Amino acid sequence: MTYTVKAVAEIAGVSVRALHHYDEIGLLKPASVSPSGYRQYGDPDLDRLQQILFFRELGFSLQEIKQIIDSPGFDRKKALLTHKELLLEKQRRLHALIQSVEQSIDAIESGKAMEKDAMFEAFNDSKLVAYREEAKARWGHGDAWKESEKRTSRYGKEDWLTVKAELQAISQNLAALMDRDPADPVVQEGVGRWWNMINERFYTVTPEIFRGLGNMYVADPRFTATYEKVKPGMAQFMQQAMRIYADAMEANG
Repeated sequence: MTYTVKAVAEIAGVSVRALHHYDEIGLLKPASVSPSGYRQYGDPDLDRLQQILFFRELGFSLQEIKQIIDSPGFDRKKALLTHKELLLEKQRRLHALIQSVEQSIDAIESGKAMEKDAMFEAFNDSKLVAYREEAKARWGHGDAWKESEKRTSRYGKEDWLTVKAELQAISQNLAALMDRDPADPVVQEGVGRWWNMINERFYTVTPEIFRGLGNMYVADPRFTATYEKVKPGMAQFMQQAMRIYADAMEANG
């Protein structure tokens, strides 16, 4: 079956302009073009578009998505299973937020103070962040993904609270050092703590993966926003400092 660009836009909930752009950059080219110049899409094109939209949900850039789904080793089923994990985690977080709202209402009606930890626990998105980092590692380094999945599957509430505290402590320390050169030994020591946290908590971090994470902090608006909230310019600072650390790791073997 074939579909016009307008029909695909309506089915997928994307704009015609976006589909034209995907065609122009080679991300989603129509199966054929009619003699009158109209794009015609087939069912395999819709499968590919679905995958594109899933990867967008994970925060990948269009160029990254193209490289991933065009790679010879791309496995659509494995990718979908990963997307499922992320969506289930979002579902769990939404459920926790609803529970938090209900508990807050109960506390107001009963006149009893709500436990402070319970007030903010539902806003902890460290696991979602971890899944996105794992996804980045997954499609460039399958072993890293499997390792991370194995480790984090054992984490409970206290583990994630510990991870969150570590993330905050290390990032605040690095933010306080932003007046220094990213290559400054003190900055690099702090970056080393960042590398060690990811390496111990999630997966073995190679220089290539660490450099890629730094690039993602700038390329992915959601990660950029996270670090900009800590201190303006921090995402760029992290990228530079992590690149220097990764280069040094490679140089030292």
